[in-house]
Amino acid sequence: MYEERVVSGMRPTGALHLGHYHGALKNWVRLQSEYPCYYFVADWHALTTHYDEPGTIEANVWEMVIDWLAAGIDPAQATLFIQSRVPEHAELHTLMSMITPLGWLERVPTYKDQQEKLVDKDLSTYGFLGYPLLQSADVLIYRAKYVPVGADQVPHIEFMREIARRFNHVYGREPGFEDKAKAAAKKMGSRKAKLYAQLRTSYQEQGDNEALAAARSLLEEQQNLSVGDCERLYGYLEGGGRMILVEPDVLLTEASKLPGLDGAKMSKSYGNAIALREDAESVKKKIRTMPTDPARVKLTDPGDPDKCPVWQFHLVYTDDKTREWAAKGCRSAGIGCLECKQPVIDAVLAEQGPMKERAQRYLDDPTLVRNIIADGCDKARKLAQETMREVREVMGLDYK
Repeated sequence: MYEERVVSGMRPTGALHLGHYHGALKNWVRLQSEYPCYYFVADWHALTTHYDEPGTIEANVWEMVIDWLAAGIDPAQATLFIQSRVPEHAELHTLMSMITPLGWLERVPTYKDQQEKLVDKDLSTYGFLGYPLLQSADVLIYRAKYVPVGADQVPHIEFMREIARRFNHVYGREPGFEDKAKAAAKKMGSRKAKLYAQLRTSYQEQGDNEALAAARSLLEEQQNLSVGDCERLYGYLEGGGRMILVEPDVLLTEASKLPGLDGAKMSKSYGNAIALREDAESVKKKIRTMPTDPARVKLTDPGDPDKCPVWQFHLVYTDDKTREWAAKGCRSAGIGCLECKQPVIDAVLAEQGPMKERAQRYLDDPTLVRNIIADGCDKARKLAQETMREVREVMGLDYK
């Protein structure tokens, strides 16, 4: 019986911007009321590409956590922790590396893409090559059911699934596996054991996916089975061995519709971003000086909203009536660009207001943030340690 946990992380790059909010954080806030969510600061991952800049990591970590809390992540609902404070991540990463084919890592699409983009960095390191495996350990150690990602990250989740499958295949076939699985089924009681057997037969002989789902639900309801017995019954159900690591599913996150101030992707490094907690005067200045449709040289020149970065902000921030007013006014030259930008300025500032308010108590008392993370690390580590006990056992490393 595994909780349907959600696990996700972010590399600490410092203060987050509105692109992060609309691309991921808003979704995290929604998910925390639907699932047990574990959100972690991926500080080891920051070193895969910025290993020569260790001095920036600590400040970036705390800055980012405050932004999470400002955005509405609630530590009473979600577990927040730092990757490096749960050393079991590194242990699972090391143990999984023993069975991971090199070719699997080399074919991850982002491996070559990032090397081509970050030409100023020497990325011919094992840390960079192996980061999808560390990413897999981050998720698999919590036996997560779901990982919220954008479409570009789906290959990483498929890689995690392959690793979990391979691990379970290599280490899940313990001596007497079938006998142990049948004995575990009996512990459910005769009626439920019979139902489990019928559903297993329907799935294995007829490929009935509804039967598979029903059998999984049946197992999730069981309170009197040990973790080991559950693993055996999950694996026996699907015709494999003991299911030590859970194959996570993708929760596809809609891509952020919010571009940068210049129409390109919003990024701090491009200088086209608005920070989550940016000063109001700075926000006003940035939006007022945003480029618009180049055809609008004079106030009397008509424009095309589809060629204007400001219009993309209208699509995210304003209602239908305001958008209709802006589009009509732009095409007829009935309004000027500054006039068109004002509703966007008002909406961005209105969105940031509650964020700044939430952040202020943590800025006033930084120990609150440290305590939230300490509690989250303790909770995450207990779960991670449970998984590692099982992993060490099946790998023959639990000797004393």
